[in-house]
Amino acid sequence: MDLNEKLGILADAAKYDVSCSSSGGTRKNKNGVGDSHACGICHTWADDGRCVSLLKILLSNECIYDCVYCINRSSNDVPRASFTAEEVIELTMNFYRRNYIEGLFLSSAVLKNPSHTMELMLEIVKKLRTQHKFFGYIHIKAIPGADERLINEAGMYVDRMSVNIELPSDKGLEVLAPQKPKKALLKPMHQISNKIIESKENKRLFKKSESFVPAGQSTQLIVGATPDKDLSILKLSEALYSNFNLKRVYYSAFVPTVTDPRLPALIKPPLLREHRLYQADWLLRFYGFEADELLSKTNPNFNPELDPKADWALRNLHLFPIEVNSAEYEMLLRVPGIGVKSAQRIIAARRVGRLTFDNLKRIGVVLKRAGHFVTCQGKTYESYSSNEAIVKDSLISAKLQPKSKKSVAGQMSLFSFVNDSEADESLSEFLLTESPSNSRQWLSYFNQPQDGRLLLSDIHL
Repeated sequence: MDLNEKLGILADAAKYDVSCSSSGGTRKNKNGVGDSHACGICHTWADDGRCVSLLKILLSNECIYDCVYCINRSSNDVPRASFTAEEVIELTMNFYRRNYIEGLFLSSAVLKNPSHTMELMLEIVKKLRTQHKFFGYIHIKAIPGADERLINEAGMYVDRMSVNIELPSDKGLEVLAPQKPKKALLKPMHQISNKIIESKENKRLFKKSESFVPAGQSTQLIVGATPDKDLSILKLSEALYSNFNLKRVYYSAFVPTVTDPRLPALIKPPLLREHRLYQADWLLRFYGFEADELLSKTNPNFNPELDPKADWALRNLHLFPIEVNSAEYEMLLRVPGIGVKSAQRIIAARRVGRLTFDNLKRIGVVLKRAGHFVTCQGKTYESYSSNEAIVKDSLISAKLQPKSKKSVAGQMSLFSFVNDSEADESLSEFLLTESPSNSRQWLSYFNQPQDGRLLLSDIHL
């Protein structure tokens, strides 16, 4: 099998990992400069906002495991291939020299055994850094069950490592991935977390101390492959952020590419659930919410009609309206229509004077949503109501609509919102676009997301 054929198979097999997603496009050179190919090129975002294009591939899809939900499971009849270490290095260096990529995202199925796979990945990143002096971004997957020494050594050469938990509960793992006990998945995460802390402490004490996974670690959870509720998934994410100091938890709507009686009979991926979980994840990390505030045992799933913040506010109307000129910052963040930037601007602006509704508009507050929850100098907004049904209708109808009504097939587009709206409410207002109507269209969409859009799940913070 030649290298191009391997690249086609292993780049295609890597696309289901959303912890570093967004496929590239194919664009032939027409008397211009450069060209690109869809195979394996994706984009990620650095902490400082830079967009980094990555070669996204698997080292191998010849897996010894037979996870029911996975397209690369050992019993599935798909083309198989494995790169050698030299082939991955050659591709990376050649693509980098041609300015196709700025880094490498390398994952793998479990080839022979976890330690053998991890050893091959270590060989690749070590040679890239030491022999080829490659200083671009490298993100690799740590293989659960691999020797600790191999993971520790690999962490010295890469920018980010991730361990995919995939299924959010012990029961789900037991049924769909019995060869992956949860403890074996959490062990390398704990190990990486401890090494990151140790590295930071050493850097504080010694100037020339080596870095260990400086861009942090992440994980991915599959949504919809098991009966787990949103509450369970969100509480798991909360625990992962708290215990392992994860940089990000990614949520991947289950794509029904394989059929099995143990899997749910989905026609299309549950993208709305995935979207709501990303919104709630944002609230956990930047708005001070806790999972138990957003959901409960009696209300374990997110409201499909309202974003999690608006839904929380509607269930806690007794806490509102609050006076903008005296409310705490933490409470301002909980008002629908007030984002982090708006809340910071309110705090800064009221040091020099008392705010009015006109001031709030200029600050960027979305009064169509916030008007039911705030007062200014004791006065309510013109559309204010304390009636729950009226407030709910108002919140639903106040969803931010792009000026252009042109829809984009599939998942929501981050840039379609940013470009078309001047609002500041971050993730809570993203508009779901029209979805393909059948499974064939969905699979086609997932196989060919080559329109250059950047998906919500691509953002690394």
